[in-house]
Amino acid sequence: KKAYHPFKSTFFLICFSIRISIKKMTRNAGSSSEGTEDSDFSAEHTDSSESDAHAVRNTRLTRSSLRLSRNSQDIKESADHDESPPRTPTGNAPSSESDIDMSSPNVSHDESLAKELSLKESGLAHRPKRRRFHESYNFNMKCPTPGCNSLGHLTGKHERHFSISGCPLYHNLSADECKVKASSRDKHVEERTLSQRQDENRHSARQQAQTERQLRYKEKVTEMRRKRNSVPLKEQKDKYTEHRQTHGSSREPLLENITSDYDLELFRKAQARALDDLEKLRLQGQVTEGGNMIKTIVFGRYELDTWYHSPYPEEYARLGRLYMCEFCLKYMKSQTILRRHMAKCVWKHPPGDEIYRKGAISVFEVDGKKNKIYCQNLCLLAKLFLDHKTLYYDVEPFLFYVMTEADNTGCHLVGYFSKEKNSFLNYNVSCILTMPQYMRQGYGKMLIDFSYLLSKVEEKVGSPERPLSDLGLISYRSYWKEVLLRYLHNFQGKEISIKEISQETAVNPVDIVSTLQSLQMLKYWKGKHLILKRQDLIDDWKTKEAKRGSNKTIDSTALKWSPPKGT
Repeated sequence: KKAYHPFKSTFFLICFSIRISIKKMTRNAGSSSEGTEDSDFSAEHTDSSESDAHAVRNTRLTRSSLRLSRNSQDIKESADHDESPPRTPTGNAPSSESDIDMSSPNVSHDESLAKELSLKESGLAHRPKRRRFHESYNFNMKCPTPGCNSLGHLTGKHERHFSISGCPLYHNLSADECKVKASSRDKHVEERTLSQRQDENRHSARQQAQTERQLRYKEKVTEMRRKRNSVPLKEQKDKYTEHRQTHGSSREPLLENITSDYDLELFRKAQARALDDLEKLRLQGQVTEGGNMIKTIVFGRYELDTWYHSPYPEEYARLGRLYMCEFCLKYMKSQTILRRHMAKCVWKHPPGDEIYRKGAISVFEVDGKKNKIYCQNLCLLAKLFLDHKTLYYDVEPFLFYVMTEADNTGCHLVGYFSKEKNSFLNYNVSCILTMPQYMRQGYGKMLIDFSYLLSKVEEKVGSPERPLSDLGLISYRSYWKEVLLRYLHNFQGKEISIKEISQETAVNPVDIVSTLQSLQMLKYWKGKHLILKRQDLIDDWKTKEAKRGSNKTIDSTALKWSPPKGT
């Protein structure tokens, strides 16, 4: 083996370091000119590495820009596709700003890409596709009126309709006329609200006289009603007949000259307001088009349109039309079943005891505990025409007083009222109904008068259970007015008290005070409340009483009844 020499290894290290320093000097000096092979190789290697890195960066930018351009193209396509805003079944565009497309053609490409990136980061770009129509919309819905294209709405606030109640053509109007009427109604509401604000500080409990504006308005309405021609001309009769023969039941009858223009306009306003409330309930999902709601019932010789929903069994409710026996109130699915039932039904009057009879009018007292099925059917029938009724099946704690009108075929149902057997608040009526075919003939006041007659026999002061329906409130206010005017007409003394009136008429003192206030017959003077005997109101009542006659009144001597002594 050769011996290791330290001086020789040191010499090689010095030579290697000198060569590396020379290469560095030549590389720096020859960066712009030709150099040695080592410097050229190193320069080419450096340039190639830099170009490769730049190419990789360009590739990444190209891919990201391609993805952004694809996303922006998809968003533009969806925006072009959803150019028109989504509409509800009534044709209204959305009012919230969140449902409107955010893209605009005036925004630059960079800004739109920035918005898309921010949406993507927040996760909003991947939200589900919004509905173009309300969730209750049915694409097969259309107005059932013949010749109607479902455009317009009776309220004038919607672009489309899908029912007869909202059809302008059914009501002999056009869509433009409905819009004009809607604007005039809104203007009238604003004027009325402004006038009420001006008068609200004037009214107080001690001063309830009518303002000059109210008096002028009352005179104007009276004059409009007086000018109406109550006898239609021959041309108008021919026009009504031709309209009925041409359209039949597919159009509303012509209402001109049936009443005054003022009353007709009031009817149109109430019609539009009720329909607007119904449309709100339908959009909230509480009322559905084509749902399980009975539209008509065949009741004896009448076919009645229903007003409200009643919880009949689903197999009957989905039919849309029910057939009922007018004596036992059993409901059936078809005319054939009803015909077979009528051939076998032995009922000709309601069950229970007949406690009143005068002429053709009779009243039967039916116990909900003894005749449960009949009373349940009666409640289900009543719910078709009452909005606030909640009693359907729990009928045992109640007594039902059914009024009928007799002929050679039997006792036909006119109306009824129910009352609790033991009422802690002395309610003499829980629910009251007059059948639609007997309305506006005086039967409602007869039922109310009969309920107070029972309270007099019981030696109690009665009052109807609240809340009252709209028609019930009108009937009760009219009855209380007549009772008070009759009492004041027959009263000959100088001093009168509300307590004496209540004991004489069996009407609750609260109802008496509210009626006197509405008639402006209760005044406050020198620390005392005074009851004014208005002779003009008494004269009007006497005139109406003479025209009405005594056929639709309750005779207390015809009552054969004693209060129940327990349950």
